[in-house]
Amino acid sequence: MGGALAGIRVVEIGALGPAPFCAMVLADHGADVVRIERPDKAPLPGAEVRQEQVAYDLLSRGRESAAIDLKHPDGVALVRELVAGADVFLEGFRPGAMERLGLGPDELCCANERLVYARMTGWGREGPLADRAGHDLNYLGVAGVAAHIGRAGAPPTPPLNLIGDFGGGGLMLAFGVCAALVERSVSGRGQVVDAAMLDGAALLMAPLFGAYGSGFWSDDRGTNLLDSGAPFYDCYECADGGWVAVAAIEPRFFAVLVAGLGLDPDLAAAQHDAERWPELRSLIAAQFVTASRDEWGERFAGLDGCVAPVLTMGEAPGHPQAVASGTFFERDGVTQPRPVPRFSRTDPGLPSPPQFAGANTDAVLDRWGVDAQRRAGLRAAGVIA
Repeated sequence: MGGALAGIRVVEIGALGPAPFCAMVLADHGADVVRIERPDKAPLPGAEVRQEQVAYDLLSRGRESAAIDLKHPDGVALVRELVAGADVFLEGFRPGAMERLGLGPDELCCANERLVYARMTGWGREGPLADRAGHDLNYLGVAGVAAHIGRAGAPPTPPLNLIGDFGGGGLMLAFGVCAALVERSVSGRGQVVDAAMLDGAALLMAPLFGAYGSGFWSDDRGTNLLDSGAPFYDCYECADGGWVAVAAIEPRFFAVLVAGLGLDPDLAAAQHDAERWPELRSLIAAQFVTASRDEWGERFAGLDGCVAPVLTMGEAPGHPQAVASGTFFERDGVTQPRPVPRFSRTDPGLPSPPQFAGANTDAVLDRWGVDAQRRAGLRAAGVIA
């Protein structure tokens, strides 16, 4: 497998959510990532495991899995040995968990001064909530994100777990890893990269914090330009129960929207008159409900009106634009997004399918210099599975 990160070796401690997403992104671009998982997650000896049982675990794609018991001192020693030859160590547990195992940055970075030690937390490593449990929506609440997502008069709407887990968490950590690797090429030394979902979610809001500080953005949810307050930036129901996404922010696009809907052209001048927004919304909604989603999609396909169909995950891979650009691919019957961004010279190809826990223990350890005799002893002692 090629890719911009080809030759970079990563040891990932298996976790949930954002850290695996970071590892997936690194592997998508050619990094050699081995995921360390608990032996009790591996199938019992002799058990039949079919690929379809793990094929849908896309967060595990692109990398191999080794089952090593980190509660056994020999397991910890083995992981330390692997990390001594790695470029990146990746973990996503509460503060102090790795230190208690003897796998904290003091131990690992002293043994490998070129190591990039990448760690993910929810709240950060300091402060009154540092040791508390949390999930994506909790971090969005404290970061000032959740309060601004939703319609006027309605509760805040959970935006899936895209902002905290994957955008503010996994992607920020992947960026940090890549930045640290670039810096290492100059200094020759690794460092600790510490990402918190609270921080990452707040950073994604930077432009809106600026808009809020200037008085352009209101605390009143669902009344602003991009939060469903404006009638030209919203989703509208169609005759068949489908929906279209309208994002005609600029005046020239709004004029095309008005024309495409067959409305009075003079309405275009009222776009930013907030007092007329209820009227505009009513007129726009009344037009969209006269035809099906796909009919509107066809009508606006050749117009610059910033109107697009709202597709489900089942429909999106079949859209002509997604097909033409190769946005999705299928492997083992599972349709999934392809790695991005794209590179002109170092195309990574398509990632390998997910592996069940411990599927590649022997192959990984052999490739990383642990011979068969030693593996047999470790297996007999219950250190690996």
